[in-house]
Amino acid sequence: MSQRPISRSRDLKRLRDEGYDLEIRSGYLLVKDVPYVNSRREVKRGILVSTLTLAGDVTTTPDNHVAYFVGDHPCRSDGTEIDQIKNPSGGKALAEALVVNHTFSAKPRDAYPDYYAKVMKYVTILSGYAQVIEPGVTAKTFRPVEAGEGEEETVFKHIDTASSRAEITSVMEKLAAVKKIAIVGLGGTGAYVLDLVAKTPVMEIHLFDGDTFLQHNAFRSPGAPSIEELKAQPLKAAYFRDIYAKMRNGIVAHEAYVGAENVDELQDMNFVFLCLEGPAKKLIVEKLEAFGIPFVDVGMGVYLSEGSLGGILRVTASTPAQRDHVRKRISFSDDSDRNEYEVNIQIADLNALDAALAVIKWKKLFGFYQDLDHEHHSTYTIGGNMLLNEDRQP
Repeated sequence: MSQRPISRSRDLKRLRDEGYDLEIRSGYLLVKDVPYVNSRREVKRGILVSTLTLAGDVTTTPDNHVAYFVGDHPCRSDGTEIDQIKNPSGGKALAEALVVNHTFSAKPRDAYPDYYAKVMKYVTILSGYAQVIEPGVTAKTFRPVEAGEGEEETVFKHIDTASSRAEITSVMEKLAAVKKIAIVGLGGTGAYVLDLVAKTPVMEIHLFDGDTFLQHNAFRSPGAPSIEELKAQPLKAAYFRDIYAKMRNGIVAHEAYVGAENVDELQDMNFVFLCLEGPAKKLIVEKLEAFGIPFVDVGMGVYLSEGSLGGILRVTASTPAQRDHVRKRISFSDDSDRNEYEVNIQIADLNALDAALAVIKWKKLFGFYQDLDHEHHSTYTIGGNMLLNEDRQP
């Protein structure tokens, strides 16, 4: 979806109307063709970069006074570096297609009231020295701009400024390579998996569940349904799709359980979260292995003992590089067995923790987090607050 903070924000629109060449890229504001002087007293043009703070698709007060620069280090007209704004230099990847060379600090007496003031401060400093050598040179290029140009397409309905603010956009972009994931089962744990994955740039999230969202689900899932929503008894897949569709595109609801008749739909996925129990799990696991698809299976058993709760949470990963541990770690119960995941206690914080551990493992597999142990099975024991890693990849 195209984001339009330039046309909808008074400060950015003013900059563009005055002739500045702007672009929104990976949550950053880029001001292009800013003239400056290099150490050889030559007038060059570079790119000024700033983090972008938004409320929806409209700018708010800048979160800091720091700016970045793409180009040589700007100098005065005599070729000496502008030391009043000098900050650490060196190539720094803010995003996959955005590597900056220098960091600047021009701190005003009070905070910058808007991005117009912040951009003008830096542009005035840089271009002022360039104008000594080349009178009339300016960053106001008045380049012809088509409607919507400079405002990138993204899966989100509002720009991910959390990643750009933390300077981890280039790391987050690794998850964009995961084009399609599936979440099979939207009980307590599966719903929290969706909540976490929905905040990543995965292109499509497919939800598989044939259950109805009922009142007890409200107390072990993210969000806060109204009594009217509970009375409507929506199917879980559609209910959760509609919640997260407010934030992003690409959420696909499959209002059915996964079984022999539709398991082949998982063949197009790049990754699958299994958040279910029952006889279908064995079939799904076998098919995912045959398809060569990595997946994570979750489970938890919680019990009441002497007035308090104990139990164990489990996260088991299976990848093409290691699958031989799966049969001893995952229970393939049938309807005649006691199904602890279904009948045992479900608590929202434990569901959320199990989901978080599963999503962390997924992110490790795709390079977002460091993975020193390469564990494919981990358990968390409530009573001892103990997290154990096992089945490390050779």
